[in-house]
Amino acid sequence: MRDKMKKELCIDTLKQLRDKYGRLDGTVLHSDRGCQYTSYAFRRELVTNGLIQSLSGTAHCYDNARMESFFATLKKEKLYQIPTYRMKREEIKTVIFRYIFGYYNTQRINSFNEGGLPPVALRTSTGLAHHAA
Repeated sequence: MRDKMKKELCIDTLKQLRDKYGRLDGTVLHSDRGCQYTSYAFRRELVTNGLIQSLSGTAHCYDNARMESFFATLKKEKLYQIPTYRMKREEIKTVIFRYIFGYYNTQRINSFNEGGLPPVALRTSTGLAHHAA
C-alpha cells in the first residue's frame, strides 16, 4: 500500500509473486487501463515473467466486474464499519489483510461459485489449492 498508484507498486507486486511462485507462464493478469498497467516497464515485467495481459475495454467497467464487486464488498463489510480516517496506514493494512486472508478467503460464503464455498475451500475441493495467492 502506497500513497500513489504508480507503475513501481505494480512491478514490485509482480516481483513478489515471482519470488513466491516462480514463473507464472500462461497466467492471465486482468486490469483496467490505468497508466500503471499500460506502461512499458510493467508490460515488459509481465512478458519477462510469462504472464499474459488482459485489459478492460475503454469505458467498460463491466469487464472488471468481479474485482469491482470485491472492493465494494470489502468497503461495505469492513472499511465503512470502522473509523479508518483515524487510523494509521499500517493499521488499515492489517485490517484489510485480516479481512481478506482471515475471513473472505476462508469463511465468507461466496455467491460466485456453485455451493457458495469460500475461495480457499473451493480451490481445495477442486485440487487447485496450490494456485492460491
